Amino acid sequence: MPDHAPPVTWRVALFITCLTDQFYPHVGIAVTKVLEKLGCSVEFPANQTCCGQPFYNNGFHPQTAELAKKFIEIFQDYDYVVTPSGSCATMMRSHYEQVLGNDASWQDGLKRVRRNTYEFVEFLVKVLRVDLSRFALPDQQRTTFHYTCHSRGLGLTTEASHLLKSLGNVDFVPLEKTDQCCGFGGTFAVKYPAISGAIVKDKADCIRATEAPVTVCNEAGCSMNISGMLHRHQVSSQLKHIAEIIAESMGLDYHQW
Repeated sequence: MPDHAPPVTWRVALFITCLTDQFYPHVGIAVTKVLEKLGCSVEFPANQTCCGQPFYNNGFHPQTAELAKKFIEIFQDYDYVVTPSGSCATMMRSHYEQVLGNDASWQDGLKRVRRNTYEFVEFLVKVLRVDLSRFALPDQQRTTFHYTCHSRGLGLTTEASHLLKSLGNVDFVPLEKTDQCCGFGGTFAVKYPAISGAIVKDKADCIRATEAPVTVCNEAGCSMNISGMLHRHQVSSQLKHIAEIIAESMGLDYHQW
């Protein structure tokens, strides 16, 4: 059990994010089941939508502000908001204040969601303070880890890799240039495909060198970018979110609800 197991009265909302919802819905199920296993009461607000990051990154700040207001309306009354995406968590915590400006009517709600929104690993480590050492994968699994850029914005460094190494049967192999960008960068990959392609090719080469059948990446966009390059260059390493690895270690089926 976590050192400080949350009471079941805590209302934790899952913010699924656009890419996870569309391409990796099983990750959202894994996050939910892991949190419930650790004592949380998890809800999924069905009217949630984009956090506004694509608008923000392309300079459409008034449109971003409207999505920020919608996010606050939906999530402000929950004890915690947990998301599998560091980039979306960074968007809410670091940029909503800028796009909402000095609009006093949104400041209380903004403070609540900024204070209570966490990326999944961050929530496990900083709020639940979990000890996962009693859980183990069914079989030995050679695993490496890609550190995503937006983790820096949350102050995360080695938390995810430490969680992985604490699980039984995880044969952790460090990735060379682990904190180097994968080249996705949201619309960067669309605007500068040649540069993005060269960066992700370097990432694929580093993954190939580990000979790890599993690469953990806690960002859906990065996972899509990296897995595409691995497929094109016939590198047999499957991209997984850490929630999937933890769920498997707990014996949880996250492919169906």
